[in-house]
Amino acid sequence: MTPAMKRFLPYILIGLVVLIVFVAFPLYQRVFSPAVSIEGDEPYFLLIPNGADYIYVAETLKRDKIITNPQGFQWVARRMNYPRSIRPGRYKIEDGMSNRELIQLLRSGQQTAVRFTFVKFRRPEDFALHAAQYFEFGKTELMAVLNNREFLKKEFNLTPETVFTIIIPNTYEIWWNTPPEEFIKRMYKEYRAFWGRNGRREARQRMRLTRQEVMTLASIVEEETIRNDERPKVAGVYLNRIRKSMPLQADPTVKFAVGNFELRRILNEHLEIDSPYNTYKYPGIPPGPICTPSITSIDAVLANERHKYYYFCAKTDGSGYHHFSKTLMEHNMYANQYHQMLNQKGIR
Repeated sequence: MTPAMKRFLPYILIGLVVLIVFVAFPLYQRVFSPAVSIEGDEPYFLLIPNGADYIYVAETLKRDKIITNPQGFQWVARRMNYPRSIRPGRYKIEDGMSNRELIQLLRSGQQTAVRFTFVKFRRPEDFALHAAQYFEFGKTELMAVLNNREFLKKEFNLTPETVFTIIIPNTYEIWWNTPPEEFIKRMYKEYRAFWGRNGRREARQRMRLTRQEVMTLASIVEEETIRNDERPKVAGVYLNRIRKSMPLQADPTVKFAVGNFELRRILNEHLEIDSPYNTYKYPGIPPGPICTPSITSIDAVLANERHKYYYFCAKTDGSGYHHFSKTLMEHNMYANQYHQMLNQKGIR
């Protein structure tokens, strides 16, 4: 090293330090330092709708106070070409992420699926409203699919009256931005898989019923009793009636036809309702389910109890269980006891 170089060496070192302190270190902080701050214990999910642009993403993160330095986020985003790489979906943002980590996640499209859980719904409108709380589509969009006869016929050989047969209460993991048509296709895929497990297909074939008929019967069983251990026996009653070509005479189907599941007492005027769901007036299995039956009720139909009962009536002890009868005379005795209890409670 020449004497001149030695003379300038301190200045060179000072210049490097200044460069690191005032240029390199701020750049490092923008890119690699923690830039995400999430308050509270609840996870934060960034929802990017289909068609959203970079401005929407940046403004949402700023509005929700997720990024500590919006200018720094924008600086890194531009250099990582994120404004041209927007991918819709539901993204779980972790506390302490750097701008680089955050943008890598959003660019990757590695969204977090929605855990969609439901138990029972009696009307497609109620199911659609529930689903709309979890996904990007709205109630109106999903109902348009559930009422689309051409789509249902082509894709599943179903109708708006029978589409509820493929909606099985459970927990599913589905992408938040799934279109409503694909959502129903996913329900159908899960439905097909359900029937392929635990010998259900074989049990149904032995009963000589279609899947839609089993699901419809299961929906009636679901509404008849809250007791899981009683459901196979209730299913057996209805199957006995079917074998004897007797009308089902199921009160829940009348409530469905009337449009009031809160009815505590079925009157003669209700039995005159002209509806294919009125199983007092029309024989056979109704055209579709009256609710989304639980897996317990579906399996109760498939593993129904073989017996000689043709009637059942709720017990008056409030247990939720029923008296089962082989003869109409015996059934009427229990029915009279039940009606007397309703009278005493002022239920007309």
